[in-house]
Amino acid sequence: MLKSLISAAALTVLGATAASAHSTLEVTDAHVGSSYKAVIRVPHGCEGKPTIAVRVQVPEGMIAAKPMPKTGWTLEKIKGPYEKSYDYFGTPMKEGVKEIVWKGGSLADDEYDEFVFRAFLTDSLPVGKTIYVPVVQECPEGAAERWIEIPKEGQSSDELEFPAPGIKLLEKQSAH
Repeated sequence: MLKSLISAAALTVLGATAASAHSTLEVTDAHVGSSYKAVIRVPHGCEGKPTIAVRVQVPEGMIAAKPMPKTGWTLEKIKGPYEKSYDYFGTPMKEGVKEIVWKGGSLADDEYDEFVFRAFLTDSLPVGKTIYVPVVQECPEGAAERWIEIPKEGQSSDELEFPAPGIKLLEKQSAH
């Protein structure tokens, strides 16, 4: 009887760990009108398969994105027009990196890694709200983990199976 209870408890813990182990951001709040270093943490692969590509969608209002290269991975920056022109330290910006792809590497299912980019959070973003940075992990044989779900108004990310990492937007800091 005791052995059965211990086994059931162990399975419950493992299930909870698997459900909560998803791609996340290291820092989950940031000031608008400032630079932000996005560190995307990838804790596992796709049901036992290694991660061979990580795709990150840069949300509207997050401009001038610059990814950090990783040894053993090829970097791709997909550029496109922004929905509107943004002021970036006095320079109007109408286009930039919309998606970042690290590919060609291999991150084993039982290993952890971080993928980094830097961007500017425009002061037109809504203070007090959260913007989301959808992430897709690609694995061999077409397998993927899609961290792309965005909560609806009044819903929590905790209620979603595959939540996109989010950044809570804080007020712009005053100039020094």
